Amino acid sequence: MSISAKTIGELRSKTGAGIMDCKKALKETDGDMDKAIEYLQKKSLAAVGKRAGKIAAEGGVGSYVHGGRIGVIVEINCETDFVARGEQFQALLKDISMHIASMNPSYLDSSEIPADEIAKQREIFAARLIEQGKPEAMVSKIVDGQINKWFTEVCLVNQGFFKEDKKTVQDHVTEVAATIKENIQIRRFSRFELGEGIEREETDFAAEVAATAGL
Repeated sequence: MSISAKTIGELRSKTGAGIMDCKKALKETDGDMDKAIEYLQKKSLAAVGKRAGKIAAEGGVGSYVHGGRIGVIVEINCETDFVARGEQFQALLKDISMHIASMNPSYLDSSEIPADEIAKQREIFAARLIEQGKPEAMVSKIVDGQINKWFTEVCLVNQGFFKEDKKTVQDHVTEVAATIKENIQIRRFSRFELGEGIEREETDFAAEVAATAGL
């Protein structure tokens, strides 16, 4: 079928993909815009997977301070200095910094959680289930699911992205990597809150960050 230049241009503006890729996507999906977008997303994500083994030693350190009360520093790596200086990468640094300020993750991913802390959490979940009268044969399987859900609360990459919680932080990073066509990895972060550890009246500063971001 014939694909108009206007349709190709529209798909390109929505996805950032090359002209020939857009043209091929539209031909493969009989001109269906939504299916073409999905086609390109799958193709891009596959390309990201191939780059996962590439060394990401460049990148940048981002920071965010909210009202002088919450401060965040995050390091995100990519493959080249050229990409690190780009607008999309810098926007990613800012977004992840703000997410950390708002959602207060404890760890980068589950591999950072000490084994004894996971074991303790499993014990807590199991005790609650037994108290609720759940059959012991089912407890272990249910606890597995609860531990995975707990990871989405305490691990940065597993949390729902603060601007669009239907996708995780890792999903967002992967989407940016697909557009930039480089391996991108969040390496480490630190979050500081004014008076943290000092006994005082609680204030939900994280909620203030979310409000500032218009969420």
